[in-house]
Order: sequence, then structure tokens, then C-alpha cells
Amino acid sequence: MTIKRSSQATSIKQILKRCSSRGKKKNVNGCYDNQEDDSFPQDVPKGHFPVYVGPNRSRYIVPISWLEYSEFQTLLRLAEEEFGFDHNMGLIIPCDEMFFRSLISMFR
Repeated sequence: MTIKRSSQATSIKQILKRCSSRGKKKNVNGCYDNQEDDSFPQDVPKGHFPVYVGPNRSRYIVPISWLEYSEFQTLLRLAEEEFGFDHNMGLIIPCDEMFFRSLISMFR
């Protein structure tokens, strides 16, 4: 059980690092600067990140704390498998919007 929990924590940290580095420019040393990029959404509060859900790509602002839920982690794994995280389109969750709403209602 400890091994599974440890690997989940590592996965969460990697996902969080990918999400938090979005919108920041790398300097010549390969590190991220604190300067904000114009393409990064300015309406996203600290501790949150945007996701796009469903065929219409409806935008949701979700708290980083949801990364601890195994159900949300599963959605992120599906997103990585289907779309990957290395693109400029934002984090796209590959599920029906009604399913997503139902799922996040359990987190609140």
C-alpha cells in the first residue's frame, strides 16, 4: 500500500509541476523565469488551473487540491494518453461534460 501511495504522490507532483510551469518562459539556463507570459490566463487565481472538458472544450477553473483525488488523477492520465501535456492548447480532459460536472460535485 505504501508503494502505491508513494507512486501516486510522485505522479501528482509531476502533474503539478507541468501545470505550474505552463505560461512561464524558460531562460537560457533552462529554468523558468517568474515573468508571466501574455498567453497564460490572467483570470486564474493562485492555487488553481484551467481545464477544458468535452467536445465543446468548456473551461473550468479547478483547485490544485483536486489533484489528490484518485478519480481526478485518472482523468489526468487519460488526458495525457490522448492529448499529452506538451502543447499550447491547455489541459484537455477527454470526458463528457456532464460526467465531469457529476464527478467534481463529489469533490466540493
